Amino acid sequence: MHPLPHDGLALACLDEQLLVPGVKGLPITEPLRQGAIGVQGWKVLHADTSFPVAVLKTAALKHNLDWMRRFCERHKVSLAPHGKTTMSPQLFGAQLANGAWGITLASATQVQVAHRFGVRRVLLANQLVAPADIQAILALLHGDPDFDCIVLADSLAGVARLAQAVAAHPLQRPLPVLVELGLAGKRAGCRTPEEALTVARAVEGAPGLLLAGFEGYEGLLVTSDREADLRAVDAFLAQLVALVQSADDEGLFTGPEILLSAGGSSYFDLVARGFAHVGKLSRPVRAVLRSGCYLTSDHGLYGRHLRELDAREDESDGLRPALEVWSMVQSRPEPNLAILTMGKRDASYDADLPAPLFYHRPGPGAPNALPPGCEIVKMNDQHAYLRLPEGHPLCSELAVGDLVGCGISHPCTTFDKWQLLLAVDDDYAVRGAFNTFF
Repeated sequence: MHPLPHDGLALACLDEQLLVPGVKGLPITEPLRQGAIGVQGWKVLHADTSFPVAVLKTAALKHNLDWMRRFCERHKVSLAPHGKTTMSPQLFGAQLANGAWGITLASATQVQVAHRFGVRRVLLANQLVAPADIQAILALLHGDPDFDCIVLADSLAGVARLAQAVAAHPLQRPLPVLVELGLAGKRAGCRTPEEALTVARAVEGAPGLLLAGFEGYEGLLVTSDREADLRAVDAFLAQLVALVQSADDEGLFTGPEILLSAGGSSYFDLVARGFAHVGKLSRPVRAVLRSGCYLTSDHGLYGRHLRELDAREDESDGLRPALEVWSMVQSRPEPNLAILTMGKRDASYDADLPAPLFYHRPGPGAPNALPPGCEIVKMNDQHAYLRLPEGHPLCSELAVGDLVGCGISHPCTTFDKWQLLLAVDDDYAVRGAFNTFF
């Protein structure tokens, strides 16, 4: 059962697989066909699932998919969302069905997963250097010549490794390469436009390789000085635009179009506007955003950044949080402390600790909003410490067996803790499931 459109990806095998007892979040005691999850009648608020359980609210997902499609149409940009956020074939399919140009991934193994389920175009936004990984990508391209895989380079050594591998195993089409411009003191990428042009010339001169364009990642420009961050992002994007123009002036591009890519999940509106400043070049320019966390948003890091984006876009109905982790109160050892059946194995804690949102006594009705002052103050592997406001009635009302729903910050590191997340409607009735492949 597919609660979202799937663009014809090969997902039937997931619906047909038998899930056995031990899948986190599922209440099963005997094997169950995955496609039957949505007809079991489970309701999270009735405590029908196991806990903790990660849920994706399908109404929010559909809203976000449509919102991003309209955003890209308005700004005349393409979208290759970063699939490492979810590593979920069902969500890849929903993104492609809603206009995504391709899927961005971060490793050769992730590319293999995407190809297995039918994704036809991948941007591998990471340096491809290990011999086994290069061979894995070349094997896909040899076995499926119509599959598109665009890779990255940020050094002459990286270009040489790609060129040597392609020379030993020639392809029907040249391997497209984006040269990465980086940031001082940050992760990969050429440190200056001059270095990037040097690498671009090496790509253009290497038999079997094709200079596809340039890319960068502006999302690392996050400090406590937000105004300075925005100026730094704009300056970085201007460097990328100038780099493309310089490479074109040298005649380094020979493909049908020039790719210009950036756009994490914090500043993709600035990227769309910045890339609009590209002048007339020798061939069409395709601006590609790579935001991945837009799909679920969150209640923390990206939620804050997206509120800023909404203000810049004059947007009154922006992206909505779709991902929550629900757990149960398992201990009330102190009046203002509840211990939850959720920990570091279940929810993100690298950007912010989970945000407690709701509580509910299992049964009918809607969940209650938790009052201000409720806070997850600590997590162990399997426990979360929910601090309650001193003297609040909740200190005596919240009981062992009650449910607590938490939003998370930075969805990437919640998805990788779950093999399967449940699709729920606005009443938290379970309508299906999403698999992950990390």
